[in-house]
Amino acid sequence: QVQLVESGGGLVQAGGSLRLSCAAFGRDFRLNAMAWYRQAPGKQRDLVARITSGGGTYYADSMKGRFTISRDNAKNTVYLQMNSLEPEDTAVYYCNKHPPIGVYWGQGTQVTVSS
Repeated sequence: QVQLVESGGGLVQAGGSLRLSCAAFGRDFRLNAMAWYRQAPGKQRDLVARITSGGGTYYADSMKGRFTISRDNAKNTVYLQMNSLEPEDTAVYYCNKHPPIGVYWGQGTQVTVSS
């Protein structure tokens, strides 16, 4: 059974930083593009950043320069370093393949940024 387990969220003040982790179990994702997504209350789930198997990255416009996605294939883990956080970044953050697989969605990790 494949599981993606997100962690590292929390409550932080505007301007602060968090590092999210996504540990994968049950499957080796080293040959797959992986991504972070987020869903704010009442909104759709959106792509935040993705990373290819070779390490190429893409960021949504509002995250450029603030967020950094990385991966450790030996640990089957993907990370999201988030700096200069803004209240608008408040959401539940999820990881998944890119494009995502429905059954792989985990419970996510809540990020709350206070002003």
